[in-house]
Amino acid sequence: MQDNWIRVAEARKAESAGRDCEVRGWVRTRRDSKGGFSFIEVNDGSCLGNIQVVAPGELDNYADEVQKLTAGCSVVVAGKLVESPAKGQATELQATSLRVLGWADPETYPLQKKRHSFEKLREWAHLRTRTNTLSAVMRTRNQISQSIHNFFHENGFFYTHTPIITASDCEGAGEMFRVTTLDLDMLAKSGGPVKFEYDFFEKPAYLTVSGQLNGETYATALGRIYTFGPTFRAENSNTSRHLAEFWMVEPEAAFFDLADDMRLAEDFLKRIFTDCLNHCDEDMQFFDQRIQPGVIDQIRSVVERPFAHMTYTEAIKILETCDARFDYPISWGTDLQAEHERYLTEVHVKGPVILTDYPSSIKPFYMRVSDDGKTVAAMDVLVPGVGEIIGGSQREERLDVLTSRMTEAGLNEEDYWWYIDLRRFGTVPHAGFGLGLERAVQYVTGMSNIRDVIPFPRTPGNADF
Repeated sequence: MQDNWIRVAEARKAESAGRDCEVRGWVRTRRDSKGGFSFIEVNDGSCLGNIQVVAPGELDNYADEVQKLTAGCSVVVAGKLVESPAKGQATELQATSLRVLGWADPETYPLQKKRHSFEKLREWAHLRTRTNTLSAVMRTRNQISQSIHNFFHENGFFYTHTPIITASDCEGAGEMFRVTTLDLDMLAKSGGPVKFEYDFFEKPAYLTVSGQLNGETYATALGRIYTFGPTFRAENSNTSRHLAEFWMVEPEAAFFDLADDMRLAEDFLKRIFTDCLNHCDEDMQFFDQRIQPGVIDQIRSVVERPFAHMTYTEAIKILETCDARFDYPISWGTDLQAEHERYLTEVHVKGPVILTDYPSSIKPFYMRVSDDGKTVAAMDVLVPGVGEIIGGSQREERLDVLTSRMTEAGLNEEDYWWYIDLRRFGTVPHAGFGLGLERAVQYVTGMSNIRDVIPFPRTPGNADF
């Protein structure tokens, strides 16, 4: 890498004026002046703003190449950074040479100056990150990912890689993608039952819906761990909130109870949101002005105030007696829908709230049963604008209660023998939670559709790119 090659983000800083440097990137616009020179906006993805290149007519390739540049062309520009007389930019690059690396035919290059809908941009997922919005989203996604790793590292959690291929269903919902090497065409022709002894793993195997169960095995040895990887749900849903492939962050900590888990979740959210405000200012200002006005204040409200706490039973009473009309009826024992969660956090509390003590009948088998026998030590973190952003619980550490819950759920103990062993050999209280990365990115950026906060969305009928 050449010593004088700098990113656009650095070139735009006022303190960079006076430097001889080289900038490499893609042309956003070109405007020719009557004075015999051209203004070229170049962006390399390192920041939202472009660097303005002033290309004089004296350049050897001015007529043959510079004046033919269009959006999407890739260039290498060498020259001197000077203070810019133009409003809104600290510097500009006075070019001494401009080399074209790749042309982009303006007749076929889809990202022209006009605005495109996000839905249309999904058809060009290989190019859409060159737009202001999607590049800002992906830089913010990167910051959130870095903050996640930093937070857990600083708090003594070990990063643990759990398997993507699994034989167990953590959630018990059965909406899993099958993994097989069997010849499906032959199976269809035979019409007979599947003989898994001929399959690669010699048993049914799936893409994981969660790394939690595997994570618990490492938490009960290393003390504190977190997983951060792709998870999969074969839910045939085409809403703006669902993906078939998404990224989950799942900390798990031995000797933690529900109160410890709630503190961890609150500290965790405040840390990643604070980092976005501190390190993504230009992109955050863009989201606040162009995507969701008020999103910065919304995030600050989560960072600056303590989270409220409420039991599920208290929440049901509030929802049953309020004046709001809901599409889904509510009563004790029913699962809360997004409209209920948003009422609680946006209208009743007017801030983030943690709901606890859900009915055991609507929660998975691994959550610790409370002394009343009716509820479990579960918690959901609700935030304005989204509703649930984190779900977690204290795990059931008692062998007899766990196996009883598995029987109620219709699970085969033999399939979870290793998980049950954790309760046989030195069992301890432990707890954890899950955060969907894309939900967090949506919340921070104000993007309305989850398909626009992941590089290549996987949804029913769509596995392109």
